[in-house]
Order: sequence, then structure tokens, then C-alpha cells
Amino acid sequence: MSMQSHHHPDLWGQFRFSVVGGLFARPPERGKLQEEIRKLAEVEYLHPITKEVVRFGFSTIERWYYQALRSERPVTALDRKLRSDIGKSRVMDKALLAELEVQYKRYPHWSYKLHSDNLIALVKERPELGAAPSYSTVTRRMQKRGWYKKPLAQTKGQKRAAHRLEKAEVRGYETEHVHALWHLDFHHTSLRVLDENGTWYTPLALCILDDYSRLCCHIQWYRNETAEVLLHGMMQAFHKRGLPRSLMTDNGAAMIAGETKNGLLFLGIQHDKTLPYSPYQNGKQEAFWGTLEGRLIAMLRGVEPITLDRLNYTTQAWVEVEYNRTVHEETGCSPIDRAISGSSVCRDSPGSEEMEFGFTVREQRIQRRSDGTITLKGVRFEIPARFGHMRKLYVRYRFWDLSMAWLVDERSDEIIASIRPQDKVKNASGKRRAINDQKEEPSIPTEEFPPLLRKILSDYAATGMPAAYLPTSKGGATNE
Repeated sequence: MSMQSHHHPDLWGQFRFSVVGGLFARPPERGKLQEEIRKLAEVEYLHPITKEVVRFGFSTIERWYYQALRSERPVTALDRKLRSDIGKSRVMDKALLAELEVQYKRYPHWSYKLHSDNLIALVKERPELGAAPSYSTVTRRMQKRGWYKKPLAQTKGQKRAAHRLEKAEVRGYETEHVHALWHLDFHHTSLRVLDENGTWYTPLALCILDDYSRLCCHIQWYRNETAEVLLHGMMQAFHKRGLPRSLMTDNGAAMIAGETKNGLLFLGIQHDKTLPYSPYQNGKQEAFWGTLEGRLIAMLRGVEPITLDRLNYTTQAWVEVEYNRTVHEETGCSPIDRAISGSSVCRDSPGSEEMEFGFTVREQRIQRRSDGTITLKGVRFEIPARFGHMRKLYVRYRFWDLSMAWLVDERSDEIIASIRPQDKVKNASGKRRAINDQKEEPSIPTEEFPPLLRKILSDYAATGMPAAYLPTSKGGATNE
């Protein structure tokens, strides 16, 4: 079966990580790695691009495994490598570029293809100009210089406007390594707290537990359940304990948000989701909620009033002093002792800025040439003038924080620049950076035909055939 070879950012990395990710979350016993890889080689997969059923050989999956093992960013390491010449265009001779500039000023209404064809014809007329550039090279050079196709402007006002426009059994399970799998869940309690405005409300807790040790990696109370809240708590767990290999959650809106999905992939964390209406799949988390309600919440019921800050401070103390240090019924030791003595597969956590960038959505926008802006969720962002020649832009941002966004490379997803919302008050000062010191030059009139048209006329004359039309008298209708 033939596979499409074109590259799509993230798709191949995500797919390959989904194949070998289980080997990191559940590392095989010593000497069993090859056996597990052979099992994976017998599985049928859906091709990430064609969606056809495919299989991958043992050596291929083995190579993916070691690529991911040696990298702090497994998904990125497994993505298809970019060609070394991507983003680099062929150099166009200065003389030929000057001819292209003259040609554009004479015929700004031409398409890129027509400009390219005329350059080819011109080179045939004047070989001293060198080899004719390809159509893609002509297009890139013109776009980089802001030479876009312009409509035929007839009035002065139109010219000014044109210029401005530029099914299974239930069984208990446990991983074999510390931080191989984390459980994450929200919990609604019956305890009510008081805010600074004198309003009573019911908070909910976000808790993250390690499957093997039952260690509470982080817990915090919030007013609502959103992707912003989820990432706020999850990033604290990463800073405290390191990066796990996999994470299990339910299918809540916050858990399946684009920011959450992209961030976990960015960090190389496999995201396992429970089946709808199947809380038993996250049974360890449910057991923790029982302990929380039976001990901490029970002790707080006689305390009034209690604020969210006080509740969070008290909960942190209870988790670190009692829960994490109390012998667990199933494991026979405390969560903290089991986490320390067990074999850990965690990785170091990256910095906050790097993680915040990872937990973003990636979207494409078309830059508005009239003022060099794009719109994100109704907010207009200004694009730096040096990117004014780029029509399609790829941005990453968070829905709940529109104070800043990032321009990223279409292929590598690396940050090109950070952008901010438009400041209309500042713009009202009238100060503007000069983009080009050259004044607009009027179109250059010419009496001769363009190179391609000259070639067409020459080839037609060489056939010796008469003109295939009958001329009329003085350009009008005949009197006959």
C-alpha cells in the first residue's frame, strides 16, 4: 500500500507516540522489551493521513521507541524531520530581479503565473540574464517584497484605495512504576465557603494522584471547572513532582479542551480517558474523595465562616502531614514512602513559560493587509511590520488569556514572535514606523509588447498563416 508522504505538523509525532507510549507508562520487565515490541508489530493501525489500515515492522517500532526514550520531548522527536532546505528559496540574479520589479510596476494587475511566464520568455530573448527562475521562486520573491496582484484602478480614489490595501471486564489494576500513571479528577463537596463579597458558594477540588504510590501530587479548591483551572493545578503538580508518563481523566470539557490536549502532547504525556459513565475506571480517585470527605471535610463542618484561601491552606496541610504519610490499606505503606522507594519513570518538569506555551491552541489566521492585524476570539491583534508580507499566519493562544499570543512557524511550530492586542489609544498619537522609504512610483508607460506576447506574435508570424479574422472598416461595422 502506498502512503502519502506529505508532512503535517504533529500528526506523525502524535501517532507514533500513541504506538509506543504504553511502553513508557508500563515499562516491560527486563528482557521482555523485544517481546512487547513484537506484539505491537502484530497490531493493525489507522494511518494518520490516509486513515487506511496498516502495520509497522518490528525494527520500525523499535526505532520509534528509542527515539522517544532519548528525548525530553518524545512527540517532537517522533515527528517527521523537516528537509534542511525548507524555507529557503533559490537566489534570483539581481539583474533578473530588477527586470521583475520593472515588469511588476508596469503590470501590477498580472497574476504571479503570468509574471513567471513572461520572465521565462524574456530570458529566451536575453540569455545574458541567466537561467529563468521557477514559478514558486517568482511567487516567493514577489510576496516577500509586497508585490501583490492589484485590481485595475481607474480613478485616483481607486488607486489610493488599492495602495492602502497592500466492552470489557472490570478488574483492579496498578502500574509498576512511580509516575507511570496519574489520575486527575474534580470533586464537588457539600461544604460551602464565603467569598470577599459576602456570597456563599460551593467550591470544587482538583486532585492529581499517582497510581502506583497513591501519592497526592497536588490538590486545590476552585470556584468552577474550566480548562484554565485544570492547567493551573496540573502545572503545579508538574513543578512539584515532575512529568508523568500518562494521565487518566474523564471526558469533561476541561479535560478534552484543545489547550489540554496540545499541552500534554507537547510534554510527551499520554492522555487516557475513561469511558462515559464509568467512574470505576478512576476508582483510586473515588477512594481518595471518600477519605477527603470522611476526615478533612468532616473536621471543617463546624468551622464557620471559611474562605477559599483558608480551605486551600488547610487542605494542603492535611494532604502533606496526614494523607501522604498515613499507611494505605492496599499498599501497606504510606504514599510518600512508596513513592520514594519505588522505581520512578518521571522526567524533569520544564519551566513555566515553556509549559504555558505548550498549553495553547494552534489556529490559522489571514492577515488583514489594510492595518496588519488578525482577530482572535473577537480581539484584534497587531502583527509586526516585518511579517506584513505573510498572508497566512499560524498562532497559538489560550482562550481565557488574550493578553498575548504567539506567531509560530507553520512547519516546526517554533515561536517566531509574540503579539499583543491592538492599542488604539497609542495608535491615535499618529506615530508610525516607516515600512519603505521609497515613494510610490507611477506605472511606467510602454509602447512595446511584454516579452511573452512578443514571443507569441513571433511564433504566430513564423507559421506563415494569415490572420484568422476579418478586419472591419475603420474598426467599426461595415457598410455592406
